Amino acid sequence: MLTDAGHQAYFVGGCVRNALLGVAVGDVDIATDARPESVTDLAEKAGLKPVPTGIEHGTVTVVADGRPFEVTTFRRDVETDGRRAVVAFSDRVEDDAARRDFTMNALYADAAGKIVDPLGGLPDLRARRVRFVGDADARIAEDYLRILRYFRLHALYGDVEAGLDAEALAACAAGADGIERLSAERIGAEMLKLLGAPDPAPSVAAMAQSGVLARVLPGADAAGLAVLVHLEGMAGVGADPVRRLAILGGEDTARRLRLSKKQAAQLAVLRDGIAGPQGVAELAWRHGAEFARDIELLRAASFAAPLPADLDARIALGAAARFPVRGSDLTDRYEGPALGAALRDMEQRWIASDFTLSRDDLLG
Repeated sequence: MLTDAGHQAYFVGGCVRNALLGVAVGDVDIATDARPESVTDLAEKAGLKPVPTGIEHGTVTVVADGRPFEVTTFRRDVETDGRRAVVAFSDRVEDDAARRDFTMNALYADAAGKIVDPLGGLPDLRARRVRFVGDADARIAEDYLRILRYFRLHALYGDVEAGLDAEALAACAAGADGIERLSAERIGAEMLKLLGAPDPAPSVAAMAQSGVLARVLPGADAAGLAVLVHLEGMAGVGADPVRRLAILGGEDTARRLRLSKKQAAQLAVLRDGIAGPQGVAELAWRHGAEFARDIELLRAASFAAPLPADLDARIALGAAARFPVRGSDLTDRYEGPALGAALRDMEQRWIASDFTLSRDDLLG
């Protein structure tokens, strides 16, 4: 569509990076020298649906066969304030590459698959080296969220054995104060993505060492995360960002990361469960099998202990248990607060019996 009309058009960013790494591609973004009005006109003539999702920044979402593609005009930054940028359109792919965050994200590919690499990002990608475009301090000052994006990309694509790029890490530490200028929503979204990586522990440890983690989550401790990730692998459970948040600790996490109500409730149950008195079977009865397993993983990670050998059996026992007494069974004996107290006493006796006491045992 665009190239037929004489314009430059390239796949860009994450879709190119992931394709070259052999990783699943999600969103497909396209960069072009065509202005938004031209993109819109050409899309309509081709029978596609253009949506002006970010037209003031040069982005038109073109929907083809029900799938959205963001098509953005080459841009260069005119002014930045650490959160957003004022941009001007450009005719040069080099200008567009220069305003991107990391060299591995400044890779372009034409329709035939030919790679265009204006900034030397391909060697970095091959080495799995996450490196800022140009001056790291300047890139961070343009948008402080890039600090968190750096650690996330390293968790996903970096070479763990080679470690983090020294210049990038120093720039992140120097710019950490700027994180306070970001909205809780942006910080939270980025942290959840980071903690959803297969193994975010080395990146989060580097965040702690550089002072970044303390800016995001005061009081957080990264020490148990690597143990938790190892135990998750042993237990055969997938990554869960909220479970991993629970092991980090920290103050006022739900508000600082603007967690959803569901995520905040999950985090509260997990954190309470770590130091709580309930056994795993009781946890499974009260909260379900998944919560019980998560809490046991967190307990083991917190105290550097192995998972119980009978974990699956205890979870199955509690998850299948059904308290055999109802309030209506006691109305002839108790009323008001006394009824609730009697039910709670019977419940505790039933749990202590490993869920074996029957209704008659409890009422007799």
